[in-house]
Amino acid sequence: MASSSVVGRTNVRIVVVGDHGTGKSSLIIAVATESFPQSVQAVVPPTRLPVDYYPDKVPLTIVDTSSRPEDWNKVAAECNNADAIVLTYACDRPETLDRLSTYWLPELRRLEVKVPVIVVGCKLDLRDEQQPSLEQVMSPIMQQFREIETCIECSALKQIQVPEVFYYAQKAVLHPTGPLFDQETQTLKPRCVRALKRIFILCDHDKDGALSDQELNDFQVKCFNAPLQPSEIMGVKKVVQDKLPEGVSDRGLTLTGFLFLHALFIEKGRLETTWTVLRKFDYDNDIKLRDDLLPVAQFKRASDQSVELSADTLDFLKRIFSMFDVDGDGALRPSELEDLFSTAPENPWNEIIYKDAVEKNAIGGLTLNGFLSQWALMTLLDPVNSLANLIYIGYAGDPSTAFNITRRRKIDRKKKQSQRNVFQCFVFGPENSGKSALLNAFVGRPFSDKYISTGEPRYAANIVEQNGATRKTLVLREVPADGIKKLQSNKDFLSSCDVAIFMYDSSDEGSWKRANDLLIQVASYGEDNGIEIPCLIVAAKDDLDHYPTSVQDSTRVSQDMGIEAPITISVKLRDINNLFQKIINAAQQPHLSIPETEAGRNRKQYRKIMNRSLMVVSVGAAVAVVGLAAYRVYAARKHSSG
Repeated sequence: MASSSVVGRTNVRIVVVGDHGTGKSSLIIAVATESFPQSVQAVVPPTRLPVDYYPDKVPLTIVDTSSRPEDWNKVAAECNNADAIVLTYACDRPETLDRLSTYWLPELRRLEVKVPVIVVGCKLDLRDEQQPSLEQVMSPIMQQFREIETCIECSALKQIQVPEVFYYAQKAVLHPTGPLFDQETQTLKPRCVRALKRIFILCDHDKDGALSDQELNDFQVKCFNAPLQPSEIMGVKKVVQDKLPEGVSDRGLTLTGFLFLHALFIEKGRLETTWTVLRKFDYDNDIKLRDDLLPVAQFKRASDQSVELSADTLDFLKRIFSMFDVDGDGALRPSELEDLFSTAPENPWNEIIYKDAVEKNAIGGLTLNGFLSQWALMTLLDPVNSLANLIYIGYAGDPSTAFNITRRRKIDRKKKQSQRNVFQCFVFGPENSGKSALLNAFVGRPFSDKYISTGEPRYAANIVEQNGATRKTLVLREVPADGIKKLQSNKDFLSSCDVAIFMYDSSDEGSWKRANDLLIQVASYGEDNGIEIPCLIVAAKDDLDHYPTSVQDSTRVSQDMGIEAPITISVKLRDINNLFQKIINAAQQPHLSIPETEAGRNRKQYRKIMNRSLMVVSVGAAVAVVGLAAYRVYAARKHSSG
């Protein structure tokens, strides 16, 4: 499908399809020449209408197609490259009308052509007056095929409504109905309502919940470059008040009235009005902020760097939290959170990756810690989306100062300290080792004995206090038991990790063996690729009887690898043993707790031996060079004395 972006558009491509003899080629020639051709070739070449043919001043290319079965592949290719389809039938041949719903429209769906379709009844001059009206004929078809944008009848011979055919086709591309309006319910679509609500709030400068006459005039000038006369403003408000009394208050036009006006424009076919407003406020055809407004380049970073919210952005978010915490209970109820994101295309935290990822109170309200942690998580995983949603909810600062790019992790290790405020910890472990239970405990969810296997990476984020003063955000990423293979397919998979923990069920001998294998795999990968990650071993389920040798074996392995002794925990008994603080400590001292495998030690030892050998060789060579020089001096003196 051709690009659907209107901003900077240089052409609209319309493809005309339909049964043989329905008037496709005659229609194209008639719009281009304003005359009816006496003879027509089977397929006319692509026809380009001049830029000023229609008010939007966007050139139009019209592509004719063959009706022969042997040319179908070419027709299909043209349809897939179209911005809109003009689908023709002949008004004097009812069988061609029937084939719209029995052949053409199903075939376009089979080809996955997702562009507007304009159904055109050609040869209006030959139409039998006894035939049902266009509305009667097309209404059931349009109910079944929602991709039909509009229907029109025309006559190329009599020059009746020929330009209108392609005007509607172009309009369907430049000002599409689909994103704005639900034809079935006759209401604005949710994403359109959300965008218009944001625009209303931006234009409501005094924040009194209504657009005054001056604010309405400013809005008109911004969008249409022309002021409204006082009588026109009165007329607009009267139209709204007559139909919807709550649309106008003593302060001006309310949000309800503003939305009603746009629904009215669309119902009357004036979609360009609403689209002009949306585009003036930088929305694209998907009713999202245009990509060029989001400075993706500012997020360019090395694989071992991450993105964090700046202090000013955190202050903004705290103010937003207080503003939408209407009942002042220190948490955002689901309805309050939906209200907060009601000016975004949708609530970004409805995505599965953010579900249950942060702390909530007993009635499902999002605490301030949970709110800030969720933003930190979204910024870590998808900074562009985080910036877009900041703008949607009212952030008006410079986008380039909304975030900080952290120092590279390898530099942190060299400097033996990290200045990050958000740390990511990978949680490895075999099945049923307690990984999910740990993530649940981290965000305050109750313990459950029921085991549910985790198939995809899962996240949990919360704020961890250090020594009662320092606050850091910790993101735990649960890696499924078989997920390490997928991770290793990406050579930078450890680059975004600040700390890795390896959990095992201390009551299960096999659990420790599998956790140890994972530890060796990750440590070996780090040694082979120069990525040193602090690692901790976690002996979970301390409330159960330990397998006799598991704790001793894990302690011995930690000593052999040069990392901290295993940390025993029991999520069931809520004895976490300060694990989260220990993870933060390890992240802040990234040069410590780096595991060293036997193979890694052997390589290091080999390098030391080689370096010593090279040093001996270098010293020996230096001695030889000095000896040779001394001999040459001696020989030269002997020769001169002789």
